[in-house]
Amino acid sequence: MKDWGFAQTHASQEMAELHYFSIKKGDVEFIITVKEYVTPKEPTMHFFAQTDKFTNQKNAPYRPCGWGKTILAALSECVKALNKFPYEG
Repeated sequence: MKDWGFAQTHASQEMAELHYFSIKKGDVEFIITVKEYVTPKEPTMHFFAQTDKFTNQKNAPYRPCGWGKTILAALSECVKALNKFPYEG
């Protein structure tokens, strides 16, 4: 466990360190936030990535996201999800 994780006093607090990334889809910039949990609900899913914007806004808005054991896995899943639907802002 990273030293900052000891600040969490109970698993229900779901303490996480945040990592930020930027990616462009056309002319639109998406900020991807990756949460690194101290004690995730699912032990194999320490990282959760999610964009700041929705895609597919006109039909069924969808916020791209991804889970993984590593930051790379979660980020990659999120980018794959981002590429599934158009941005219709």
